[in-house]
Amino acid sequence: MDSLKIKKQMNKYLILSIMILSLSSCNSEKGSNSIFIQGGGTLDDWANLSMYAKSNKELINSSDKNRVVFMGNSITQGWSNFDPIFFIENPFVNRGISGQTTPQMLIRFKPDVVNLKPKAVVILAGINDIAGNTGPMKIENIAENIFSMSEIAEANNITVYICSVLPAKDFPWSPGLNPAEKVVKLNAILKDYCEKNKIQYVDYYSKMEDGNGGLKVPEYTTEDDLVHPNLSGYKVMEEVILSYLQPNN
Repeated sequence: MDSLKIKKQMNKYLILSIMILSLSSCNSEKGSNSIFIQGGGTLDDWANLSMYAKSNKELINSSDKNRVVFMGNSITQGWSNFDPIFFIENPFVNRGISGQTTPQMLIRFKPDVVNLKPKAVVILAGINDIAGNTGPMKIENIAENIFSMSEIAEANNITVYICSVLPAKDFPWSPGLNPAEKVVKLNAILKDYCEKNKIQYVDYYSKMEDGNGGLKVPEYTTEDDLVHPNLSGYKVMEEVILSYLQPNN
């Protein structure tokens, strides 16, 4: 490497170092909580345990033998925005956090699920892991995290419902990852686990898939989204999950 190339390389490192030092200085003035990470957390709260902390305290002090917690990511969190009545009229607690991956959910599973002493938990997770929101993840590792949540729930006498990951043919925030085949593979692993362990597998996928591995457009999502359901999509999900939670209604 000639001297000019070495000089250019050193300049790059110098600029990068200045940027890092500037960020550190800014962070020390505002507090480390000011750095945002995927899943709505911070460097001090990677799993965003604080998001539902206040609400959890209130629920712990009020008992409901029919309580069901919905654990998930933005698809779960957004459910309450599109159709709040679904949660208001039923003993359902939404514990979705936008952008989260299964390692983050696993960390907050005890305070956001177990401590609320629900009758059941509905776990919908994995799509953000496939998108690599908190780094690369093997499909098998994603499944293992979901299995761990299931085992924690069962150890606390909580009935488990593991949901299929919704179809997705692309991620607008991270295009080109071709997630469709990975979703199918993950769902197959989840379904097999449920069958072997006598756990309810909630199949949203087959009801919402367009025949090419994506959510139906425009029926259940928009062309510029492709991942998150619209109100019609949530209505399909409600019909499916209620057939498990309230089979006699």
